[in-house]
Formats: sequence, C-alpha cells, structure tokens
Amino acid sequence: MAGDKLGTRRKFLADAGTVLAGAAMLRGSDMRAESFSNAQLAPYRTPFKYGRLIVAGTGRKGDFDQLSVDDPIVFHADGKFRMLYIGFDGTGYQTGLATSSDLVNWHRAGCVAPRDPASKYTRYNLALSSILRDKRLDSSGEALKVNGRFLGAWNAYPGAGYEEGAAVIGLAWSDDLLRWKLTEPILFPQDGAAWEHGGLYRPDLLKEGDTYYLFYNAKTDPLPKADGGGWREQTGVATSRDLRTWTRYAGNPVLRNGPRGSRDARFASNPFVVRHGAEWAMYYFGFGDQRPGRACEMLALGSDAFRFSKVDEILIDTGPAGAVDSTFAHKPSVVFHQGCLYHFYCAVSGKWPNEVRGISVARSKPW
Repeated sequence: MAGDKLGTRRKFLADAGTVLAGAAMLRGSDMRAESFSNAQLAPYRTPFKYGRLIVAGTGRKGDFDQLSVDDPIVFHADGKFRMLYIGFDGTGYQTGLATSSDLVNWHRAGCVAPRDPASKYTRYNLALSSILRDKRLDSSGEALKVNGRFLGAWNAYPGAGYEEGAAVIGLAWSDDLLRWKLTEPILFPQDGAAWEHGGLYRPDLLKEGDTYYLFYNAKTDPLPKADGGGWREQTGVATSRDLRTWTRYAGNPVLRNGPRGSRDARFASNPFVVRHGAEWAMYYFGFGDQRPGRACEMLALGSDAFRFSKVDEILIDTGPAGAVDSTFAHKPSVVFHQGCLYHFYCAVSGKWPNEVRGISVARSKPW
C-alpha cells in the first residue's frame, strides 16, 4: 500500500518484535500503575466482548473505507447513536459517519470529512477524531452544540500513507454532522515540548464549566538505536475558554509511559476522558516493549484533568489466535445505554500487511 514506510505508526507496531529488541536502554517514567478497589473500578469495566467486527472495510474498490476502518468515536444526536470512524483506502485517512439504534448494527451514512487535495494539511489524510459531547460515564454521549453548531476536533498527517509525517490538530464545525468546516490548526508539534515534536495524534474534547479541555497523544522524534529506535507516545492536555487561544499544560505529559516491561512502556495513547462524579477517568491504549507487541485498553483515574494514576489492570486485552482482536485491542470510546456501558475499540487480527482492521465492542453485562 502507498506510503507505508518505516516511519509510520502501523509499520512500527507491526515490526515491534524487531524494533523493540534494543529497548532495554529505555527509561520508563515514574508513573507506575496503582491498585484500586473493586468498587471504584466496577463502573469502568467492560469484560464481555461481542467477539465480532461491527464495522469493517467494505472491500469495494474506490470506497474511502475499502481496506480498513479504525478509531471509533461514538455519541448520540438527533435520536440516534452515531459513530465517527476512520476509513483507509491505501492512500490515507478519511472520516466516515455511521448510525445505529442498538449500538451493534451500524449503517454507513458516508464519508463526512474527506481529504482536500488543495490543502496543505489534509491533502492526504483527515481524521475527525472527536466531537464535543456529554462526557459523563453514565450518559448516552449526547452531542453538545456551541452557538447552535456541533464542534469537533481533527488531526491530519501531511504525507500519503497510514499516519505518515508529523500531524497537527484543528477544530471543525457542522450544522448537520454530514458537512464539516475545518479551522486552521490550533496545535502544532513544533510548538510543544520534546515529547510531542514527532507529531500529534487523536484529540479528545471535553467541556467542564467555562473551560474546554483538549486531550491528545503525541510522539517523540525518532529515538537512537541505542534507545531501541522507533519513538514513544504519551498523552497531554491543552485548555481554552474561547476555542481560539489554547494553552498546553506546563506539566505535560499528564499520562506518561510506564517502566520497561509494562504494557504501556512505549505508547500511552489515544485518550478518551470521561467524568464519574468527582473523578476524572482516562481510557487509553497501552503498547509495551514485550515481544510480540500487543496493544490493549487501559485506564487511569484522577481528581482533576492534570493528574492521573494508572489502574493496575487491563480493561480489554487482545484475544486468542483466530479472534478479531488477536493482534491489537485499542483506541477506546464509551457510551452508556439501557443500564450498560459499551466500550468500542479498534480490533486487529493477523499481521501487517495482511491484517484485518475493524471496529468491535465490549460491554459491562453479558450479551
């Protein structure tokens, strides 16, 4: 497929067994996992996997999501559940929308955020990866409007291929969820600290009081071979009160890599932050330095938006050989429906370039 070079995230994950062989030199952060009570963790757990893909690549030549789909963002609007998701056609990302009444059977509404050949930023890729919505853990995720319009956030990679180049983050506005107008970028990797110089990944919007929070993960510049090569990904946050001026938190990253041997020693990525009472909870995926490399869904809890303690358990792990998520189970999004928490994630089986990448779901109660 076009653009899948050694520097891409997908290639790095696929080659993790080789790339991470020298990772013994890497120092993990001091953010170690903690133990929490069963009562505290129970509301966040979704141990019952559906076991099948609910959205997959179409296989039809010319479709924006022909080859694979990725990164589900689930919410509720206009009486239906909606899912923003990423489609890949061999050139790069574009964003689709699907609808559902039961959170299992999804119907494609089409490509709602296509790439723009005339744009400096979205010429090859456009991932509309967040929407401002009710972020209470026990909510259906109702989309929130600002001045009568839906608000989203996007990131885009400048090169052809799967996450090729140093991505930027911007905002997007829509009246109907089908047509989106992008702002100029609001965050650039070169304006941040060293932990994010390599590029910015999935944004995640949340509003609390009169403050907008934008969580995002980012990657370092390439590491020397002595430090294992590749790069590391961690998660930070920026805030704004007017959606124009954004300030990175001085203590970023708020979610750092764990120590060597942990399940997030390399990546602590794709934040999806919710509120539960006074608690802030960050769902994220971890990727470690074990061989073979496996991505899994994890959780960190905090008393505010800037300090999180990692939970010492895996929420959704990879499945056995033959399962839809035997290689990766990652990139979280959650909603609550009829007394049950649903946890959507990107499920990957097989080995690149012959992997199968789609979207699956787990929930808090048996199916």
